Amino acid sequence: MSVVQRKAMLKAEGFFPHKKNAKGTTIIYSRKHPTAKFVRVVIDSGIDSKTNKVIKNAGVKLCFVNRQKSWREITAEVSTDNKGLVSLIKKVEDSEKFVKTCKHCKAKKFTAKSGNVVCANACWTAWGGKKKSQNTTKKSSQKIVAQKKAATTQKKKSQKVTPKSQRTYPLNKKPQKKPQKKSQKIVAEILPGDLVSVERVELDIFKEDYTGRILGIVMSVDQFGKVNVNWTANTSNLQSWDMPFTNHYNTAHRQVLRFKVLSRSVEWEEAA
Repeated sequence: MSVVQRKAMLKAEGFFPHKKNAKGTTIIYSRKHPTAKFVRVVIDSGIDSKTNKVIKNAGVKLCFVNRQKSWREITAEVSTDNKGLVSLIKKVEDSEKFVKTCKHCKAKKFTAKSGNVVCANACWTAWGGKKKSQNTTKKSSQKIVAQKKAATTQKKKSQKVTPKSQRTYPLNKKPQKKPQKKSQKIVAEILPGDLVSVERVELDIFKEDYTGRILGIVMSVDQFGKVNVNWTANTSNLQSWDMPFTNHYNTAHRQVLRFKVLSRSVEWEEAA
């Protein structure tokens, strides 16, 4: 498809070009989301602004415009060839309803550089300091009461002395072994059509999020939980054989790479 055809397609879908691209040389297009307020559909056209030639596939994502007029990426960018561009735009638009919303100001949430999912309006800065101060005062008073209670109990114990004739000593007492934590099966609902990335956990503790570097679309899931994924982007150091391929794993494994669903809210939980 030529540059003229791609530009005509974007214009027909209601997209307008930006004056500049802060992250590269390709031309960026965008328009308002058809239903969601403050959400824009953004497309990296893949057309170089200097040479006016197509240098890569087009990428589609959603951005939320916050109170400071800053654009926050609320979905990962998904790339496609020319034939699938129109249908991909519709799928990305539909994925907006699966993006988490702040319960305080109702703004969309996004993944910050720290890896935390936070409010796009950063509304916690208005009330977070006051709330933290109140909690600190409460915890301090509770700590003082607990210390006084412990000191009183210790004083009473030191005053009471058991006569030697009444003392008992256990013979050959064996130290009790700590019960080992049983391994658990952890599962998540992965469905065909889900937009997915990858995340790493160690000993069931979150360690790393690959959103923005790895992206794929779930093609199928069989009765045994095997997941077939079409990985459309991978700029990480992970190889294809390292990618997750099931909707479950066992906590007995020290390190696990598991799916992270981007198109809707999905939690990993212990199997029933």
